[in-house]
Amino acid sequence: MVGMEYTQLGRTGLKVSRLVLGTMNFGPQTDEADSHAIMDAALDAGINFFDTANVYGWGENKGRTESIIGTWFAKGGGRRDKVVLATKVYGNMGADGPAWPNHDKLSAVNIRRAVDASLKRLQTDHIDVYQFHHIDRDTPFEEIWQAIDVLVQQGKILYVGSSNFPGYKIAQANEIAARRGGTIGLVSEQCLYNLAERRAEMEVIPAAQEYGLGVIPWSPLHGGLLGGVLKKEVEGGRRASGRAADALNDPATRARIQSYEDLLDKHGVEPGEAALAWLLTRPGVTGPIVGPRTAEQLASAVRAAELELSEELLTGLDEIFPGPGPSPEAFAW
Repeated sequence: MVGMEYTQLGRTGLKVSRLVLGTMNFGPQTDEADSHAIMDAALDAGINFFDTANVYGWGENKGRTESIIGTWFAKGGGRRDKVVLATKVYGNMGADGPAWPNHDKLSAVNIRRAVDASLKRLQTDHIDVYQFHHIDRDTPFEEIWQAIDVLVQQGKILYVGSSNFPGYKIAQANEIAARRGGTIGLVSEQCLYNLAERRAEMEVIPAAQEYGLGVIPWSPLHGGLLGGVLKKEVEGGRRASGRAADALNDPATRARIQSYEDLLDKHGVEPGEAALAWLLTRPGVTGPIVGPRTAEQLASAVRAAELELSEELLTGLDEIFPGPGPSPEAFAW
């Protein structure tokens, strides 16, 4: 455990590492053996918080990622006991196309079904943090919390988190939990948050802080955009894809990314490591999710956790990627 820092997850007594191992690439990008090796390396580095979702594996292979984690747990060696395991519910787990009624979202029926299916794939008897992958506009929180209370009493889940929730839904969920009594409510929010996408600072993160939720940013490199993408184009001819490629089609964004890479070059810091280290300085952030495809990408993330960014560099990053400012001032005047 090389100097990994730990923090409480929101207002809970649960201690988690400041880096979260994201597993979305396990199956689609990384085979089972390499995925197992990455999880072993994560534990060796002191990372104890692993994040997944029932839909990971995607398409015909939904559930594959949870199954890969399950076979890793089954190897023993204290693996399951060392891990704070987080997975998610919401998506349609059937073959691609419209879901069979009640086979997606957050009805009590689907929550019960989805938990049992995840536990089977994960080869464990409990999920530490069960996360709602998206808001369900059709299901009242009274129903959701009643379903969760039963699962907590059964020992199948311990804590509940949200993902991709707006600030008002975090407030609504926890106010209804408080009114019902006996329900701890949401303890974490997993949101899109990085240097290039700071809108979460306006409402989501303040709501999370106010209600005692830990914030777990996903896509900390914004789909590779913040990982030295222009330098890679020049040096290795590796062109950006996905979200990063779309963003670079905009000349203003390309110029901003060039300024970002030039600034980090001047300070002698790797772009991807700086983007992760920046998130670790942000108020309310528990730890970003890193989704390595390879052992080297994991090693880079671990280095980022030990990186100290100077005030000068932090100021420079703010100038290139200014945040929206606090709510309501950001939009009111």
